Amino acid sequence: MVVIAGSRETGDPFMTDVLKVIDPNAEGEIAYALVERLYPICRSITGNGVRRSLRVLREIIPLAMREVISNTPVFDWTVPDEWNIRDAYIMNEAGERVVDFRKSNLHVLNYSVPVNRMMSLAELRPHLFTIPEAPRWIPYRTSYYQKDWGFCLAQQQLDRLKDGEYHVYIDSTLHPGHLTYGEFRIQGQTDDEVLISCHSCHPSLCNDNLSGMVIAARMALLLQGTSPRYSYRFVWVPGTIGSITWLALNEAILPQIKHGLVLSCLGDPGKFTYKRSRRGDAEIDRTVEHVLAHSGNEFNILDFAPYGYDERQYCSPGINLPVGCFMRTPNGCYPEYHTSADDLSLVTPTALGESLVQLLRVIRVLEENRPYLNLNPTCEPQLGRRGLYRQMGGAKDRAMLEMAMLWVLNFSDGEHDLLDIAVRSGIPFEQISQATQSLREAGLLDWPENYTTETQRIPGEK
Repeated sequence: MVVIAGSRETGDPFMTDVLKVIDPNAEGEIAYALVERLYPICRSITGNGVRRSLRVLREIIPLAMREVISNTPVFDWTVPDEWNIRDAYIMNEAGERVVDFRKSNLHVLNYSVPVNRMMSLAELRPHLFTIPEAPRWIPYRTSYYQKDWGFCLAQQQLDRLKDGEYHVYIDSTLHPGHLTYGEFRIQGQTDDEVLISCHSCHPSLCNDNLSGMVIAARMALLLQGTSPRYSYRFVWVPGTIGSITWLALNEAILPQIKHGLVLSCLGDPGKFTYKRSRRGDAEIDRTVEHVLAHSGNEFNILDFAPYGYDERQYCSPGINLPVGCFMRTPNGCYPEYHTSADDLSLVTPTALGESLVQLLRVIRVLEENRPYLNLNPTCEPQLGRRGLYRQMGGAKDRAMLEMAMLWVLNFSDGEHDLLDIAVRSGIPFEQISQATQSLREAGLLDWPENYTTETQRIPGEK
């Protein structure tokens, strides 16, 4: 169980107001059911598939659907024309659909222009894409920024095609319209924001990127009823062009973003992976690494590289936001990536639930982390006469909490925050936070901004 709550007083533990008990197994099942529902929809960087998917998520949270007109300049890019597709197939001389969009929306090269013609197999072959080393899988391919058309199919399907004439048909449109993205914001006690971003553009691919879309929606729902310290902004954007568009349209609010995460590939059973922000040592980087280090699970930490998901846009040198990427198995590092095998069998409720739990723990640390000031800094204060030992349970808990109190007292100098203390001591943040709350209640700690000469203890004072 994970307990999440809001706080009415900035800096108080994030578990003291509206309590929510999270069952990872139940949350995983809910998330998986949502993945199942979204899986058949054909999405792209624009079009009705994106809108339909966001409307499904809007049944969970009241997200806003933003529409940006085609040809809108966004930094060095331009919002592309809108693409929609209704049907597509390759039909043989016997009238059989040997490749059928209705059976898998991956069969069509995403963003294909319309086609309706007869051609030989030799003419058709340059427009066919397969994965020879995985003969039963259909690849996912796109042609967003160059007008083209094509079909993706399993190698074994291609091998069965015989010489002859084929009817090639793609019923699509590509014309000026809109780019659509989803946005949902939770107002906190401050305007400082945590940005949660995920892709909303891939078609029937479950781990990449339906898992991120769904987990972001569940996070937003769970945080909606709380009173957090930070404000939270969730965005569901098409890859690359979506984040670029969002950044171009929201430059005025970028200074408010203090922490951020891109969510992707959260449903497979692989170990957790975190890719640091461009800054490398931002608070979000240190937070995720600490949470994973105390998760009891194996994990990987990757340095920033200007390749991957939208963290490379948020971390571009002219933007340089503290945004990392939270994943399980990274993109391109599992064989099913960008193929039809990234289906409902690859993701599991257990993995989805575990991913949500770790992200909520990250949020908890962000919410509770801040520096404190020891109001009795001359030697150790006497904890026993303040009743602090009586708050402890068994011998193991007593020793851990006592050690946590000593670390907090020693490094609460207004310069080290609680995460600094947790990392340096090796004690889980949860224990550091618990010790901090006890010390505050005993009048031994305060926030530096509340400090006056009258609040500091005089040596020898009772």
